[in-house]
Amino acid sequence: MAIQHAVLALLARGPSYGYELKGAFEAAVGPQWGPLNIGHLYQILDRLSRDDLVVAERHAQPVKPDRVVYEITPAGRAELDRWLAEPSPRSGGFRDDFFLKITAAARSGEAAVVRTVLANQRAHLLRELRNLDTLRRRSEDPVVRLLLSAASRHVEADLAFVDDAESALLADGGAALRTLAAQRPGPATPAAGPGPAHAAG
Repeated sequence: MAIQHAVLALLARGPSYGYELKGAFEAAVGPQWGPLNIGHLYQILDRLSRDDLVVAERHAQPVKPDRVVYEITPAGRAELDRWLAEPSPRSGGFRDDFFLKITAAARSGEAAVVRTVLANQRAHLLRELRNLDTLRRRSEDPVVRLLLSAASRHVEADLAFVDDAESALLADGGAALRTLAAQRPGPATPAAGPGPAHAAG
Protein backbone atom coordinates (compact mmCIF):
# COMPACT_ATOMS: atom_id res chain seq x y z
CA MET A 1 0.00 0.00 0.00
CA ALA A 2 1.49 3.32 -1.08
CA ILE A 3 0.28 5.24 1.98
CA GLN A 4 2.30 3.11 4.35
CA HIS A 5 5.42 3.90 2.35
CA ALA A 6 4.54 7.60 2.32
CA VAL A 7 4.32 7.40 6.12
CA LEU A 8 7.73 5.74 6.22
CA ALA A 9 9.08 8.58 4.05
CA LEU A 10 7.71 11.14 6.50
CA LEU A 11 9.21 9.29 9.46
CA ALA A 12 12.57 9.07 7.66
CA ARG A 13 12.78 12.83 8.30
CA GLY A 14 12.41 12.30 12.06
CA PRO A 15 10.09 10.89 14.75
CA SER A 16 6.49 12.06 14.72
CA TYR A 17 3.02 11.30 16.09
CA GLY A 18 -0.37 10.63 14.51
CA TYR A 19 -1.93 14.05 13.99
CA GLU A 20 1.43 15.58 13.04
CA LEU A 21 1.88 12.85 10.40
CA LYS A 22 -1.66 13.45 9.13
CA GLY A 23 -0.96 17.15 8.64
CA ALA A 24 2.45 16.51 7.06
CA PHE A 25 0.98 13.96 4.64
CA GLU A 26 -1.85 16.24 3.53
CA ALA A 27 0.53 19.17 3.10
CA ALA A 28 2.98 17.03 1.13
CA VAL A 29 0.60 15.43 -1.38
CA GLY A 30 -1.74 18.39 -1.90
CA PRO A 31 -5.51 18.86 -1.92
CA GLN A 32 -6.27 16.56 -4.86
CA TRP A 33 -5.67 13.54 -2.60
CA GLY A 34 -8.22 14.60 -0.01
CA PRO A 35 -7.95 14.33 3.78
CA LEU A 36 -6.24 11.32 5.33
CA ASN A 37 -8.53 9.51 7.78
CA ILE A 38 -6.83 9.53 11.18
CA GLY A 39 -8.25 6.12 12.09
CA HIS A 40 -6.84 4.65 8.89
CA LEU A 41 -3.49 6.29 9.62
CA TYR A 42 -3.34 4.68 13.07
CA GLN A 43 -4.13 1.29 11.49
CA ILE A 44 -1.18 1.82 9.14
CA LEU A 45 1.08 2.80 12.04
CA ASP A 46 -0.01 -0.29 14.01
CA ARG A 47 0.80 -2.48 11.02
CA LEU A 48 4.19 -0.82 10.53
CA SER A 49 4.89 -1.43 14.22
CA ARG A 50 3.91 -5.10 13.98
CA ASP A 51 6.18 -5.48 10.96
CA ASP A 52 9.07 -3.86 12.90
CA LEU A 53 9.31 -1.06 10.33
CA VAL A 54 8.67 1.57 13.00
CA VAL A 55 8.91 1.64 16.78
CA ALA A 56 6.37 3.39 18.99
CA GLU A 57 7.21 5.12 22.25
CA ARG A 58 4.67 6.58 24.65
CA HIS A 59 5.47 10.10 25.86
CA ALA A 60 3.69 11.41 28.95
CA GLN A 61 2.10 14.87 28.76
CA PRO A 62 1.24 16.99 31.80
CA VAL A 63 -2.42 17.59 30.94
CA LYS A 64 -3.33 15.71 27.78
CA PRO A 65 -3.28 11.91 27.35
CA ASP A 66 0.06 10.29 26.58
CA ARG A 67 1.33 10.88 23.06
CA VAL A 68 2.61 7.93 21.02
CA VAL A 69 5.65 8.94 18.96
CA TYR A 70 6.74 6.77 16.03
CA GLU A 71 10.28 6.36 14.70
CA ILE A 72 11.45 4.51 11.61
CA THR A 73 13.69 1.46 12.13
CA PRO A 74 16.59 0.27 9.94
CA ALA A 75 14.21 -2.32 8.49
CA GLY A 76 11.76 0.50 7.74
CA ARG A 77 14.45 2.48 5.92
CA ALA A 78 15.36 -0.62 3.90
CA GLU A 79 11.70 -1.13 2.96
CA LEU A 80 11.38 2.54 1.97
CA ASP A 81 14.51 2.26 -0.21
CA ARG A 82 13.12 -0.91 -1.84
CA TRP A 83 9.81 0.82 -2.62
CA LEU A 84 11.48 3.91 -4.05
CA ALA A 85 13.67 1.77 -6.33
CA GLU A 86 10.71 -0.07 -7.93
CA PRO A 87 8.38 1.14 -10.71
CA SER A 88 4.76 1.77 -9.76
CA PRO A 89 2.07 -0.22 -11.61
CA ARG A 90 -1.47 1.16 -11.68
CA SER A 91 -2.99 0.19 -8.34
CA GLY A 92 -6.37 -0.69 -9.85
CA GLY A 93 -5.14 -1.96 -13.18
CA PHE A 94 -7.57 -0.79 -15.85
CA ARG A 95 -10.76 -1.69 -14.00
CA ASP A 96 -12.88 1.43 -14.00
CA ASP A 97 -16.54 2.18 -13.26
CA PHE A 98 -16.83 4.36 -16.36
CA PHE A 99 -15.52 1.54 -18.59
CA LEU A 100 -18.35 -0.67 -17.32
CA LYS A 101 -20.86 2.15 -17.85
CA ILE A 102 -19.70 2.56 -21.46
CA THR A 103 -20.06 -1.20 -21.96
CA ALA A 104 -23.62 -1.19 -20.61
CA ALA A 105 -24.64 1.90 -22.58
CA ALA A 106 -23.13 0.63 -25.84
CA ARG A 107 -24.74 -2.80 -25.57
CA SER A 108 -28.13 -1.21 -24.92
CA GLY A 109 -28.05 -0.21 -28.59
CA GLU A 110 -29.55 3.18 -27.72
CA ALA A 111 -27.63 6.16 -29.10
CA ALA A 112 -29.45 8.49 -26.67
CA VAL A 113 -28.21 6.44 -23.70
CA VAL A 114 -24.63 6.56 -24.98
CA ARG A 115 -24.85 10.33 -25.59
CA THR A 116 -26.17 10.92 -22.07
CA VAL A 117 -23.45 8.81 -20.45
CA LEU A 118 -20.72 10.53 -22.47
CA ALA A 119 -22.11 14.03 -21.92
CA ASN A 120 -22.42 13.54 -18.17
CA GLN A 121 -18.89 12.17 -17.92
CA ARG A 122 -17.44 14.96 -20.07
CA ALA A 123 -19.12 17.63 -17.93
CA HIS A 124 -17.85 15.97 -14.75
CA LEU A 125 -14.28 15.76 -16.08
CA LEU A 126 -14.30 19.39 -17.25
CA ARG A 127 -15.38 20.47 -13.75
CA GLU A 128 -12.55 18.38 -12.27
CA LEU A 129 -10.08 19.94 -14.69
CA ARG A 130 -11.15 23.49 -13.77
CA ASN A 131 -10.92 22.66 -10.05
CA LEU A 132 -7.44 21.17 -10.41
CA ASP A 133 -6.29 24.19 -12.41
CA THR A 134 -7.54 26.54 -9.68
CA LEU A 135 -5.81 24.52 -6.97
CA ARG A 136 -2.57 24.43 -8.97
CA ARG A 137 -2.56 28.21 -9.45
CA ARG A 138 -3.12 28.77 -5.72
CA SER A 139 -0.43 26.38 -4.52
CA GLU A 140 3.02 27.69 -3.63
CA ASP A 141 4.57 24.23 -3.13
CA PRO A 142 6.33 23.07 -6.34
CA VAL A 143 5.78 19.38 -5.56
CA VAL A 144 2.07 19.91 -4.90
CA ARG A 145 1.81 21.86 -8.17
CA LEU A 146 3.53 18.95 -9.93
CA LEU A 147 1.09 16.43 -8.43
CA LEU A 148 -1.88 18.61 -9.38
CA SER A 149 -0.49 18.82 -12.91
CA ALA A 150 -0.23 15.02 -13.00
CA ALA A 151 -3.84 14.75 -11.84
CA SER A 152 -4.87 17.14 -14.64
CA ARG A 153 -3.09 14.98 -17.21
CA HIS A 154 -5.03 11.94 -16.00
CA VAL A 155 -8.29 13.88 -16.41
CA GLU A 156 -7.23 15.03 -19.88
CA ALA A 157 -6.57 11.40 -20.83
CA ASP A 158 -10.05 10.47 -19.56
CA LEU A 159 -11.53 13.28 -21.67
CA ALA A 160 -9.69 11.92 -24.71
CA PHE A 161 -11.24 8.50 -24.02
CA VAL A 162 -14.71 10.10 -23.94
CA ASP A 163 -13.96 11.58 -27.38
CA ASP A 164 -12.73 8.17 -28.60
CA ALA A 165 -15.89 6.50 -27.33
CA GLU A 166 -18.08 9.09 -29.03
CA SER A 167 -16.25 8.58 -32.33
CA ALA A 168 -16.32 4.78 -32.13
CA LEU A 169 -19.94 4.41 -31.03
CA LEU A 170 -21.84 7.37 -32.55
CA ALA A 171 -20.02 8.54 -35.67
CA ASP A 172 -21.43 5.83 -37.95
CA GLY A 173 -25.11 6.66 -37.51
CA GLY A 174 -25.69 3.90 -34.97
CA ALA A 175 -24.43 0.91 -36.96
CA ALA A 176 -21.92 -0.13 -34.30
CA LEU A 177 -24.57 0.14 -31.58
CA ARG A 178 -27.03 -1.98 -33.56
CA THR A 179 -24.36 -4.63 -34.04
CA LEU A 180 -23.52 -4.65 -30.34
CA ALA A 181 -27.19 -4.81 -29.33
CA ALA A 182 -27.76 -7.77 -31.63
CA GLN A 183 -24.96 -9.80 -30.10
CA ARG A 184 -25.88 -12.34 -27.45
CA PRO A 185 -23.39 -13.59 -24.90
CA GLY A 186 -22.19 -17.12 -25.57
CA PRO A 187 -21.22 -19.74 -23.02
CA ALA A 188 -18.06 -19.02 -21.11
CA THR A 189 -14.98 -20.88 -22.25
CA PRO A 190 -13.82 -23.07 -19.36
CA ALA A 191 -10.37 -22.23 -18.09
CA ALA A 192 -7.72 -24.82 -18.73
CA GLY A 193 -6.50 -26.44 -15.60
CA PRO A 194 -5.91 -29.69 -13.78
CA GLY A 195 -8.73 -32.12 -13.38
CA PRO A 196 -10.20 -35.20 -15.03
CA ALA A 197 -11.30 -34.96 -18.63
CA HIS A 198 -14.93 -35.74 -19.39
CA ALA A 199 -15.89 -37.44 -22.62
CA ALA A 200 -18.70 -35.86 -24.61
CA GLY A 201 -21.87 -37.83 -25.07
